[in-house]
Amino acid sequence: MAPITRRSVLTRGTTAGLGVAAATTLAAPAIAQSAPTLTWRLQSSFPKSLDTIHGAGVVFADAVREMTDNKFNIQVFAPGDIVGGLQVADAVSDGTVEAGHTASYYYWGKDPTFAFGTAVPFGLNARMQNAWMYQGGGIELMNAFYKDYNIVGFPGGNTGAQMGGWFRKEINAPKDWKGLKMRIGGFGGAIMQKLGGVPQQIPGGDIYPALEKGTIDAAEWVGPYDDEKLGFQRVAKYYYYPGWWEGQAMLHFFFNAEKWNALPKTYQAIVRAASEVANQAMMTRYDILNPGSIRRLVGSGAVLRPFSEDVLDACFDAANEVYGEITAKNAKFKKVYDAMKQVRAENYLWFQLSEHTSDTYMMLLQRKKLL
Repeated sequence: MAPITRRSVLTRGTTAGLGVAAATTLAAPAIAQSAPTLTWRLQSSFPKSLDTIHGAGVVFADAVREMTDNKFNIQVFAPGDIVGGLQVADAVSDGTVEAGHTASYYYWGKDPTFAFGTAVPFGLNARMQNAWMYQGGGIELMNAFYKDYNIVGFPGGNTGAQMGGWFRKEINAPKDWKGLKMRIGGFGGAIMQKLGGVPQQIPGGDIYPALEKGTIDAAEWVGPYDDEKLGFQRVAKYYYYPGWWEGQAMLHFFFNAEKWNALPKTYQAIVRAASEVANQAMMTRYDILNPGSIRRLVGSGAVLRPFSEDVLDACFDAANEVYGEITAKNAKFKKVYDAMKQVRAENYLWFQLSEHTSDTYMMLLQRKKLL
């Protein structure tokens, strides 16, 4: 697979590409002559070895640079170069860096409302999340919340539906969660506690040694492509699906509010367009790369296992308990949760018709080896 480059992304005929084309037109010489020359630093939460996630930040920076005729340069830094991967929101908020590329739900501990920018258990799929953010007022809702943290945010990538993770033992019933030490953070971790599990929040680069040493019993990360890179199949046998806590996982570009407000309107438009390019590039790249990775993982010994309906029902009930507890005491969370629930109900009503039946039939053909 050829690496993502600014040209490969900017030349694709996509909706995001149309935004780029419009922004590129704005970067004509007459405007470029009056545009300021800026250099910003963007701290990523993701190591360079995870080229699809980290690479979305690079796609974004390259697009901004090209659309401004090299006037607006954004330097992308790996975790630890300036601050740690889980400190991005704080670094953007206090002005240590102008921008960040991160998962909003990493900051669940500050306020659970942060989770809606990325994923919540039994929430939306990737298309629904995009629809909510871009057409259903989600970006505006989240930015009203981020304002309290001196942050402006825009979608910046998606993993799609994630896998349920790597386990040393089978999960056959809800009771099997009890005592299980699992790398899972944020909202998913709160639900794991309800089920009797012991959640552990561990950065991506530290998961493998923790599994290898037996410090944890299970771990979730993203999906086949990234999981294969990290080598989890060598230290845990069972590969479960779906990741019910992440039916999709949207990343965000965070910007320091003062720095954002000081940008020329043209640059703000370019940044929004570039973030859409990165948002689409990451999702489409995963869709191309995951099929080959899942084949290789199974070929190397990974045992695929679906969570049973009983297990999923128990997780859903626990999730609703947590939702109830949080909404009872957090008005900001309740406001965004109620909006998300409306999108979820309407979209699953629609998706189960033509979308679901068409996909299901095509999958049956695939199983019959007719595709």
